[in-house]
Amino acid sequence: MIVPQENQFDRTHARVNELDLLRFFAALAVVFHHYSLDGFAAESMTIMPYPILASISKYGYLGVEFFFMISGFVILMTASNGDLKKFILSRIIRLYPAFWVCCSITFFFTLIIGTSDYSASIHQYLINMTLLSGFMDVPPIDGVYWSLFVELKFYAFVAVILLLGRIQQAELFIILWLAVTIALEFHPILDLRFLMLEDYSAYFIAGATFFLIWAKGLTWTRCIVIAISWCFAIYQSTREIHQFEIRIRNDLDPYIITAIICAYFVIMTLISFKRMGAIGKVNWLWLGALTYPLYLIHQNLGFMIYNAVYTEFDPQVLFWSLVLGMIMLAYLIHILVEKPLAKSMKNVLNRL
Repeated sequence: MIVPQENQFDRTHARVNELDLLRFFAALAVVFHHYSLDGFAAESMTIMPYPILASISKYGYLGVEFFFMISGFVILMTASNGDLKKFILSRIIRLYPAFWVCCSITFFFTLIIGTSDYSASIHQYLINMTLLSGFMDVPPIDGVYWSLFVELKFYAFVAVILLLGRIQQAELFIILWLAVTIALEFHPILDLRFLMLEDYSAYFIAGATFFLIWAKGLTWTRCIVIAISWCFAIYQSTREIHQFEIRIRNDLDPYIITAIICAYFVIMTLISFKRMGAIGKVNWLWLGALTYPLYLIHQNLGFMIYNAVYTEFDPQVLFWSLVLGMIMLAYLIHILVEKPLAKSMKNVLNRL
């Protein structure tokens, strides 16, 4: 039975431990996708095959979609106190320190061991450091940055709601967003599709609605929004599958993609009802902390290292060394640079 629980105890300031674990596994899925898929980036590197995992890891790109769903949950939670200034500061402190470090490392190695397929200019680097290159028609230093531009548009969407002082009516905006997204499928308006994150909107909408269920309980409206978002997420993930197959030079099974998306919705449903059992009682913060730097640093740097040394090492040794090496590098970036830099930035911004 669906029971409204609007007056129950507000849980918006609790920590959802399992999300840290899920974010790490989503990042790892993307890493495996990039590192093990046979012929993944034929346009930008020699080879990087690991056929033992390729049949599974070719679906690892869907880890980004899971990121977006988790982001919908977490960002609405962050904004739920209605404080625009705190929201903006929290996003700046969360995004920039690790990004600056990872972007700088990638740029440095691009200058040292980059090839014609991996090159960058000082101007390109400086624009990238603003985290706004995707809106200024400047190529990213690393291909994974594309998802950050999607995230930034979602943050802007939430910031506008905060600016209007209507965060308590977030559910209404979510419903309107879903309605506009569906309408744009029938009457495409390119600029509006860009603003509405039309290719990934279902994941953000579902994640935000799962947060509302987690914080305030299940209602018929939220149930319907989740159901529609689920159907639309499957549609968004399978409608252009052929183009992606050409890019990765592998066949993709739409039924497997559908099953993965369904699994995401099942997991988030369990989280929203606090039914993750022992997993939710463990503090996975240390793993969650590695997710962002791991995602930012692994792709181009890993490809360049692979291209530079792949003739000298056994493919399996090189593959697992790169995976473990990137995890260790992400840890060092977080401990030695991201944490102290974020702390200093927080102090400065709070004084300002």
